[in-house]
Amino acid sequence: MSQPHTRVVIIGGGPGGYEAALVAAQLGADVTVIEDSGLGGSCVLTDCVPSKTLIATASLMAAMEGTKDLGIKFDHDDASAEAVSSHAQADAPRVYARIRDLALAQSADVAARLAREGVRVIDGRGRLVRPGVVAVGDTEIRADTVLIATGARPRELPGAVPDGERLLTSRQLYDLPELPSDLVVVGSGVTGAEFASGFQALGSRVTFVSSREHVLPNEDTDAAMVVEGVFRRRGMTVLSKSRAESASRTADGVEVRLEDGRTVRGSHCLLTVGMVPSTEDIGLAESGVAVDERGFIMVDRVSRTFAPGVYAAGDCTGVWMLASVAAMQGRIAMWHSLGEAVQPLRLGHVAATIFTEPEIAAVGASQQDVDSGKVLARAVKLPLATNARAKMDGFSDGFVKLFARRNSGIVLGGVIVAPRASDLILGVSLAVEQQLTVDEVAHTFAVYPSLTGSITEAARQLMQPADDPSR
Repeated sequence: MSQPHTRVVIIGGGPGGYEAALVAAQLGADVTVIEDSGLGGSCVLTDCVPSKTLIATASLMAAMEGTKDLGIKFDHDDASAEAVSSHAQADAPRVYARIRDLALAQSADVAARLAREGVRVIDGRGRLVRPGVVAVGDTEIRADTVLIATGARPRELPGAVPDGERLLTSRQLYDLPELPSDLVVVGSGVTGAEFASGFQALGSRVTFVSSREHVLPNEDTDAAMVVEGVFRRRGMTVLSKSRAESASRTADGVEVRLEDGRTVRGSHCLLTVGMVPSTEDIGLAESGVAVDERGFIMVDRVSRTFAPGVYAAGDCTGVWMLASVAAMQGRIAMWHSLGEAVQPLRLGHVAATIFTEPEIAAVGASQQDVDSGKVLARAVKLPLATNARAKMDGFSDGFVKLFARRNSGIVLGGVIVAPRASDLILGVSLAVEQQLTVDEVAHTFAVYPSLTGSITEAARQLMQPADDPSR
């Protein structure tokens, strides 16, 4: 346990900050959180919670596509699939209002939890004066430990300045008066793919401008190709190897100019071209906190910066921009600074999900690791088209892929492409974390019929006889 009255000051109230505050309070520290934009940070108020709320609505809309095949008839004069889609429409103002309400409710829940734990919250912008001293306006607060968790913000594309009306970042979508009729999404990564998938399901015509050969170029290629195939089949226009040069407003919409001279027109343009850290003007240089060439705070695996007593967590470190990673970095920082036993951050065990339709979830070793020889593993990929539960639910896009060490059979990683893959990946994550073998996974009961049955079946296919020379 920490020494009585250890003073902890946390700059930033997002997942990295508030989870750290809860740990520090549990260990008996005197904790202050400084936040100027609302507890929960951008994750809760503008990014993760809002976007996944929108996607939840979009997923229900996407599920409507298969109702006829499942034997569901709607009480319309024309019960065709076209009639169903024409009657199932997104009420944009209500969708956006629900998003904002849920975000505020989640922020309030965070505030209530911190209050119950005795954490002091100051509304303002914190700034390091020097190690051990944080200023909020003209007030200075002394601290034995400082944690910086100031997050990141969307990067702006030169030649495409967001105006919040037609040229948008992901944080400006929820104040629109209506659903974009023709949305141009610029950026081939996770954020772009999620919003392209979501707005297409809600009823927008979507053009996805990707500078790479295919969408989601940094993810499992098999998974990315499944998702891109679904995009195209559902009517999305995907422009591969098409780098956007600029975006501007027209009389009634937007025009995106590509480097090859082509132009793409739409009603709105969503710019998803990366993130930049919110680390300027908070006293880092004056306090000896080092940043890299992009402005991200440099930390070690227990979240320490180069300045004594100063830690950092979350997107401002650029380690991995996931709420779960930010939260773990913040917890690790407090455990370490307050003298608790701690295990350094292990990014190889982080499970991540892309909330497209279908979802992509992955953990541990990747196909690229195996193909490059970095990891010596055997792999198996089972298409969900043969899974009984998938057939019952009316979908066939997706698969389960497992990687196992060649000799021992220890599960090293996996990829799942399926509805609710974010839930299904937990079984693979447990196997990776606990170093289970494919034999142990294969001997675990899975419900029949279920999608999890494909995980145990993949493990069975990776089992080898004891006398197999490749074990």
